This record gives sequence, structure tokens and C-alpha cells, in this order.
Amino acid sequence: MSENRTALVTGGARGIGLEICRQLAERGLRVLVAARQLEAAEEACRTIGPGALPLALDVSSAKSVTEAVREAAELTGGGVDVLVNNAGVSLDGELRPPYLDEEVLRATLDVNLVGAWRVAEAVVPGMVRAGYGRVVNLTSSYGSLALMDSGRHPAYRVSKTALNAFTRMLAGELSGTGVLVNAADPGWTRSGMGGPSAPRGPEEGADTPVWLATLPDGDETTGGLFAGREPLPW
Repeated sequence: MSENRTALVTGGARGIGLEICRQLAERGLRVLVAARQLEAAEEACRTIGPGALPLALDVSSAKSVTEAVREAAELTGGGVDVLVNNAGVSLDGELRPPYLDEEVLRATLDVNLVGAWRVAEAVVPGMVRAGYGRVVNLTSSYGSLALMDSGRHPAYRVSKTALNAFTRMLAGELSGTGVLVNAADPGWTRSGMGGPSAPRGPEEGADTPVWLATLPDGDETTGGLFAGREPLPW
């Protein structure tokens, strides 16, 4: 992977996102560590070292996304080659269908689905013009229709199912352009969302997203959903 490539990782200041940033930097990419608070991104960059640049980006704000992508171009002198949509929330309480908390559902969708869509809209056209790009959407097996067996975490599940659909649609639209689009389930990982009792560490959780983000030239893997580098049923 060329050291001239630039990766943008949303929610990159902690947990799986931070580990994704670290592993991408180790592979020679310039990494834009995006977080809602610039101070958090700056602290993360200090732990990663050379090759990491802080970026303030709130995926729930269209204005913030536009400003962040413009700043990214100024910082790097070019566009974004790799996008990892890692930012996400899990806001569900104990409520399950058929009962609905509209506020929780809307807030979850705005980050987990619309936020990823916003950032993709801002950077993918540049990838198409360059003839190269990698888009990785962080999802969950909870969003798999094939594996869905309960109403636990309903807003989160619906948002990830929708993100999976967006992944497939975007991959189809970009077929043949050199831009590969895939979804990665990091598994239950110790993080702010996964909690301290999760069985997997951030290093393991970051492995599949980093693998997809660094697929080599000539690879045609696109429109897939993966966990542990293996296909996961939709």
C-alpha cells in the first residue's frame, strides 16, 4: 500500500476506530483521525505517531462533514483514497418491537446510516475520478437478516441492516470504477460501545476492516459483508 494514500477514519479517536487508525498508519498510509472533538483527535494522533492527522468531524452534521472534507484536502494536498465509516452509536434501552422510541430510532439512523452516507457522498466522487478507492462500513451481525432472531437493540439492528443495504447499493453503482465497497463486522469487541467484558480486543476487531481498507490493486472484492475475513450472511 503506497504511503501516498490517505485514509479517513470516522470515530477514530478511541476503541476500534483508534486501532484501525494505528494499523493503517503502520501500513504506511497517511491517516486522518476524525472525531467530534478536535482535542480527542489530537490526543489520538499523539498515540499513533507520525502519519496521523487530527480532524474534527461530526457525521450527524452535513455542515461538519463538508467542512471536514475541505480541511482534509488542505491538510493532505489531495483527496481521500480510503474511507472507513466507523462512527456509530447504540442508544437502545430495554424497549423492543412492537414498541417504538422514535427519538432513539432517528438519532441512531442519523449516525449509523445517514452519517456514513454523508461522508461517502463527500469523498467517493474524488475516488471515482482518481480510479481508486476503498470504502469500509463498520456493521454488525445484529444487522444480518439471516441471523436476526429477536428484537433486542431494535434501532441499532435496523440501522445496521440499512447500512448493509447501502453498502450493496454503493458497490453496485461503483462497479468497474476501481472503488471497492465492503462492510465489516468487527465482532463483540472491548470498546466504549462493546464494554469491558467483550471477548475480543481492539486489535482483533480492527483486523477485518483494515484488511478490506487495504485490498491490493487488482482485487475485485466488493459488495461483501465480512467477519473474521470470511463472508457473513446478509
